Amino acid sequence: MSPLGGVRDGVWIRAEEPSAVGAVRRSAAELAQKAGFDAERVGQVAVAVTEAVSNLVKHAVEGMALVRPCPGSPDVVELVTMDRGPGMPDVARAMRDGYSTSGTLGIGLGAITRIASSYDVHSLPGTGTLLAVHFAAGTQAGRPPASGLVRPIGEETVSGDAFAITTDGRVVTVMVCDGLGHGAPAAHASRQAVELFLSGTDDEPLATLERLHRGLSGTRGGAVAVARVTPDQVTYAGLGNIAGWITYADRRQGMVSVPGITGHQARRLRQYEYRLDEHATVVLHSDGLTDRWSPTTLPGLFSRSPVLIAAGLLREAGSRRDDACVVIVRP
Repeated sequence: MSPLGGVRDGVWIRAEEPSAVGAVRRSAAELAQKAGFDAERVGQVAVAVTEAVSNLVKHAVEGMALVRPCPGSPDVVELVTMDRGPGMPDVARAMRDGYSTSGTLGIGLGAITRIASSYDVHSLPGTGTLLAVHFAAGTQAGRPPASGLVRPIGEETVSGDAFAITTDGRVVTVMVCDGLGHGAPAAHASRQAVELFLSGTDDEPLATLERLHRGLSGTRGGAVAVARVTPDQVTYAGLGNIAGWITYADRRQGMVSVPGITGHQARRLRQYEYRLDEHATVVLHSDGLTDRWSPTTLPGLFSRSPVLIAAGLLREAGSRRDDACVVIVRP
């Protein structure tokens, strides 16, 4: 079993002022240096990040940028951007050198993707653009089967929400915790949940949830859900108001959590099994995202990479008045 992601995440930066460009560039260069990139590769990363964030500042509405070590690949630097700009009607055309558009990421998108080890883009006219770029020391970076994003309430830098992901062959197990309240006490509970999750070897989500329920008794507690995903089935156990969904391009199906607070109060914990059809996407999110999202309003998004789907849902359904966490599994 190998861990893919945990509570640690980068800091979201609003890309509204020119100073944001330097802040994101410096963070990306520092991460690249820590990952062992040579000086030339660090410089390339800085160029690509500068181009991407500069375009957000120039063209985007509500542009946001995140740079962090890629979950599951600490030697890969990941840049995620989102905006509510005009979007691009033709992404392939925007990647051509010399093409200019009033939409986000028109100028320089080709250069960014040439420097990247891997990338993914989703853009809809009138909705905005999502971009995920991975930089490795070499030319290739694989896409993990699952990823997640965390964003704290308002302008806070500490989130009470957290996630963790493990893989074992073709089996992906994910955990989402929404610590009760906000700030340091909630973050402590969610960090404890991540540590407990990663320290166990339970085969079933119910056993994991029971162990977390016992282990969080000395904390503020929170809502927790655990999902074990194989190519044709998801096994799910949740306590509290974590939302679990099985999502397709045109519909979604909810998964059942029982009421309570992990670590403090609970009815009888239960585990449920759901069949997965081809092209299914499993979504878990805290109540920092509303349930009022639909795959039909974001055509093409659920065929993209997990981190891009997470970014799209965070943009469309995330609240700035609460910590938010969303995890995506593409089995």
